[in-house]
Amino acid sequence: MCGIVGIYNYSQRQGVVSQEVLQKMTSAIHHRGPDDDGIYVSENRSVGLGFRRLSIIDLSEAGHQPMSNPEKTIWITFNGEIYNHKELRHDLESKGYHYHSRTDTETILYAYQEYGLAFIEKLYGMFGIGIWDVRSEQLILIRDRLGVKPIYYTQQNGALYYASEIKALIEHPDISREMDNQGLYDYLSFYITPPDQTLFSGINKLEAGHYLIVDKQGTVEKKQYWDIPDQTKGYDPQDLTSEEFCVRELRQLLRDSIRLRMLADVPFGVLLSGGVDSSLNVALMSEQMDRPVQTFSVGFKNLENHNELEHARFVAERFQTNHHEALIDEDDAVDFLERMVWHQDEPNADPACVPMFFVSKLAREAGTIVVQVGEGADEEFSGYSHYQQELRYYNQFYKLPQIFHRMVYPIIRSLKGDQPITEYVRRSAERDTPFFYGAIPTFGEIQKRSLLHSASLQNLNSSSRVSLKYFQQLDSSAHGVQVDHLRRMIYYDMKNRLAELLLMRVDKMAMAVSVEARVPFLDHRIVEFAFRMPGNLKIKNGIGKYILKKAAEGIIPNETIYRSKQGLNSPIAEWMRKGSLATYTKDILNSSSLLKGSLFNEKYIQALYQKHVRGTANHSKQLWSLLILALWHKQYIER
Repeated sequence: MCGIVGIYNYSQRQGVVSQEVLQKMTSAIHHRGPDDDGIYVSENRSVGLGFRRLSIIDLSEAGHQPMSNPEKTIWITFNGEIYNHKELRHDLESKGYHYHSRTDTETILYAYQEYGLAFIEKLYGMFGIGIWDVRSEQLILIRDRLGVKPIYYTQQNGALYYASEIKALIEHPDISREMDNQGLYDYLSFYITPPDQTLFSGINKLEAGHYLIVDKQGTVEKKQYWDIPDQTKGYDPQDLTSEEFCVRELRQLLRDSIRLRMLADVPFGVLLSGGVDSSLNVALMSEQMDRPVQTFSVGFKNLENHNELEHARFVAERFQTNHHEALIDEDDAVDFLERMVWHQDEPNADPACVPMFFVSKLAREAGTIVVQVGEGADEEFSGYSHYQQELRYYNQFYKLPQIFHRMVYPIIRSLKGDQPITEYVRRSAERDTPFFYGAIPTFGEIQKRSLLHSASLQNLNSSSRVSLKYFQQLDSSAHGVQVDHLRRMIYYDMKNRLAELLLMRVDKMAMAVSVEARVPFLDHRIVEFAFRMPGNLKIKNGIGKYILKKAAEGIIPNETIYRSKQGLNSPIAEWMRKGSLATYTKDILNSSSLLKGSLFNEKYIQALYQKHVRGTANHSKQLWSLLILALWHKQYIER
């Protein structure tokens, strides 16, 4: 795991690349790689690459980046891990390549030299890659299939700039800091900006499963090299209807995924909640180790209803792990908030960022540099309750004649105001997207009309366009599976909520303390297999994640498999009603130049706060979202 930056000044309109500026950019992401740094500037100073290293494989100086081939015709900066790099290395050595290190970076370098961009399909892993090809004078950026690793970029002033984090980009004096209003509008629904966008005007994130090429004329070409439904090979459709076959295949894939993700020259462990996903990580890792697994859990002081510690302890004791725990309270959260927002780059309104940081910090303090996490399983196997709720809404309500919805909508709105049920009925009445987001939106389209002044809404596109884009993309792609509504929801969730909210929560909070987080459930082979599996093996008799739970039987205890889902979260509803977080939130809402400015309806925000504090409504998600936004704006835009 590392941090990378780069500049391709193809026009040289702003002069040559400055090594001093490159150093400032890399220093901004020191936390991503405290072990080493490096700079490369081309002979004509039109290209500059920067690097911060967190040593995981081959801890020697041979892993130094930016790295080049012996001929100095290809240079690379690489963030992530390639889990099958040993197999790829054997192939490349048989073709005459001579290695100077044990790193996966060198394998990527030679694989590109040998196969061109076709090499991407050979990679198993998580990666953000920047390649400078001296021969073609092209800069190439690549993001992994599921978006575990980020790459941000911007094209301004005759140059293209890229980095693992936005804070590195805005260290460059030619890159402006301005808020993007469309990004703001979408953030208010999705807790984060959707794929390709950021909250910074002119700065984009490379979408998962894509690569980007910029040539010496400044022409940018972006292509998708992988998509979930395109992977139709390898399984007999009849086998995929068999519960027995799917259980057997899933167990085999999970074991292999975890085996591959145990590759490291530093200590590794598991972030353990005590749920089925993290417990499977522990159990399957234990099978392959001759020493206790290191496990880490976090809980909340004096809030037992929010704690999963007893479940984590049960699993830790069952598998005889070396278990570590931390307890946090609202004062810890308040003390951390400004630092959290700085590490997020653009606001991420998932309250689980707080426990994610503290459990990662616990691992780092115990000397563990690599951890496995359980993200992805709920999307792949339909573990969230909202999948079942949305299916009922779609089948029992959305499909009714539009004239019925148009008659009902005014009645519901008069009775329920801007509550979530009103948003459901509005979407049906207007024949808007049948599925808006993979969670309850922070603010629905109706609520945003109250939150923002009408002048702020001009020239902005509905956030519904995001789900519609991915529904159309799925419906129009050539694949061998039936497109049903459950698959549409899973596909969209993996593109938006998983890639840009949940995985960025993991990446930014773990990297804040220089910890690498690996995601076994997002091995692309598991993702492809799960997507082709029929819905009745994912949700059966009201049980979400059915096939994964059947696969877990006999590996982890049934008490763990079939207990109610809780998930990593923070008790912000309670914390925001009284005490230090409630006071802090009030102070920020009342002092924020953004929230008190021309965009927002200040009275509406104050009403949300008062209703929440009095306990007449739970507006914690909305208030948290506004709090994080205000802190971000103060740090990144107003400074």
